[in-house]
Amino acid sequence: NKGADEQRYPASITKIMTVLLALENCEMDEEVTFSHNAVYSIDYGSSSIARDEDEVLTVEECLYAIMLESANECANAIAEHISGSTEAFADLMNQRAAELGCTNTHFVNPSGLPNEEHYTSAHDMALITRAAVSHEEFRKISGTSRYVLRATNKKSEELLMNNHHYMISGYKTSKYLDDTVFAGKTGYTEAALNTLVTCATRNGMDLIVVTMKSQGTGEKGVPI
Repeated sequence: NKGADEQRYPASITKIMTVLLALENCEMDEEVTFSHNAVYSIDYGSSSIARDEDEVLTVEECLYAIMLESANECANAIAEHISGSTEAFADLMNQRAAELGCTNTHFVNPSGLPNEEHYTSAHDMALITRAAVSHEEFRKISGTSRYVLRATNKKSEELLMNNHHYMISGYKTSKYLDDTVFAGKTGYTEAALNTLVTCATRNGMDLIVVTMKSQGTGEKGVPI
């Protein structure tokens, strides 16, 4: 519980809120069309699954891309699908955070890309995550180690996506795998450092662990 209410930059664990709002506002089979803004407004070199303008994915496919590969363009597309713009969606994020009892949170985008006005606390992230894990679909998607995205109207090849949480997926190393861990999300930016949400079941109880501003041994230098 060290510094649980300190305001810190969340990086990609922001996306837990984005996915929560998608689960609360969308059907999984709704079609999401990627706008020019959704595809091209993300930071160069930041994580994406290289979708194209006018590409169509389902909400469910977007959520797998967001939770497993931290795809920023998919977070943007979901935001625009729900609210019409990423700015309007940020308002919805902040409204929902307040409803969940968050007191040190202000979001300005659906992805967690760096912005001085985009912050939360470990305690607030735990509140957001608790709401997310009440959805069976969240537990299913977030606990998936790998997912094959079908060919689309713009891509003729399937895409294999891997979960970047080392306790869920062993695609890089198996030494951290833990079968009690059922959900989680990683994050990293130079400003935020390593951030991590991990959800595990112990003695019949769901536990949520939030780590922020950590000099972890994770993927240093890999932007979110």
